Amino acid sequence: MSMFRYYAAKAKGEEPAPVKAVHTNFLRTGRIAREGDSRYEEPRRYLSNAEVAKRTGIRLEKAGRKAHERLNRFHRDFAFPEIIFHKTLTRAPHLGYVHVTASKTDFADFKDVNWGFYIANFAAEITDDEQFFARIHPGYSRMYFAVALKEQEDGETSHRVINRDVRDNGLLFRTDDPRTALRNVLLLGARNAELRRIVKAIG
Repeated sequence: MSMFRYYAAKAKGEEPAPVKAVHTNFLRTGRIAREGDSRYEEPRRYLSNAEVAKRTGIRLEKAGRKAHERLNRFHRDFAFPEIIFHKTLTRAPHLGYVHVTASKTDFADFKDVNWGFYIANFAAEITDDEQFFARIHPGYSRMYFAVALKEQEDGETSHRVINRDVRDNGLLFRTDDPRTALRNVLLLGARNAELRRIVKAIG
């Protein structure tokens, strides 16, 4: 069950419903309707959690595609794959995150580490347990982060999970600054020292 109730806002430029003629209303009821009288306003249409989650997903995936375009426009030697999918939070479907791209990189103690880059429409702390997000702040903010990933066998199938061997929580970076996020993803995706030098030059 959601902690929130959502209702549909009026579309921009939507014409207000015509107000009943004052004299007609007075003859019928003996009352003059004052401006802003809620008895004559259209009732709010509340949205289901599924409707809210669908709208959130559309916005998240749009932001993900835009971020992916920015990454690949930086330099011709960067070609990040577009792997766009999103997830909304069960109890707050207006909040969610979108996976933008994935690649591999080397660290001092680890080689060929798979990682994924995400954008969330909320701020939160990243934990080292299965919950992952803690102290979620749903204000008008964004959080950009990348995590190390690994394949986990589940019977005959396998799926990707957070690789907590690379740092305790698998987190490679987290920021609320899109410029810093862009730089960090480019550094993770740079295949050689020359590309890293170019990325570092953007400050």
